Amino acid sequence: MDYYFDSHAHLSSEELYPGIRPILDRAKVAGVGKMLNICTDAKTLEHGLLLAEKYPQIKNAGATTPHDAETLGEKEFSLFADAAKSGKLAAVGETGLDYYYKELDRKIQKEFLIRYLRLASETKLPVIFHCREAFSDLFSIVDAEYGAKAVLHCFTGSIKEAEEVLARGWYLSLSGIVTFKKSEELREVAKMVPLKQLLIETDAPYLAPQSKRGKINEPAFLPETAACIAAVKGIPVDAVATATFENASHLFYS
Repeated sequence: MDYYFDSHAHLSSEELYPGIRPILDRAKVAGVGKMLNICTDAKTLEHGLLLAEKYPQIKNAGATTPHDAETLGEKEFSLFADAAKSGKLAAVGETGLDYYYKELDRKIQKEFLIRYLRLASETKLPVIFHCREAFSDLFSIVDAEYGAKAVLHCFTGSIKEAEEVLARGWYLSLSGIVTFKKSEELREVAKMVPLKQLLIETDAPYLAPQSKRGKINEPAFLPETAACIAAVKGIPVDAVATATFENASHLFYS
């Protein structure tokens, strides 16, 4: 049964790809009917394209992350551009800015963010943003360069920053972090985000939800995140599942 849509998972990562068949079997049992695989380099793109050929429930997105922009950006931009232009990607990303790691070159991050925004505009694909401690710069660059569909993935910002995301008409995606014991502010964000702009994700193999902390994350763990969001909103989990499935399908399939 197609019930949940994992809108952001690194299925072709080295942690998940070798054992992907049982991972997908467990996802199916958990009701996860569709998944967006995030490709971040040449190898994960190669494996992601193979996954999409074999499994109809998987689509791919691709870009060099802000963490790798300095080392891989120039080398691999053309690979993602070719994949996007040939119709092999459902979205461009994850791209964006990350100022949490002080050693990352911010100028290079900005340069590749702009290049990926222009690629998305050219190919009419939505964009998946990664942002940590860089919302002001992200908003100003995107406002100047891009005006179409987007999602802020794995949101961990403040309510004010969430309001800025929503004001731009973007989707806001919540991961297993919302289930963590100390994530009170993020649960307040979950409470205020309208269902029509909400997505859910695992970010597998990272960020397993509270009951699975320390384990390699996988799409089958997505229902715990949905249940947490439903609880803070005071609505049935079916409402969260249905809305986020429809939202992700609209964003990545239309």
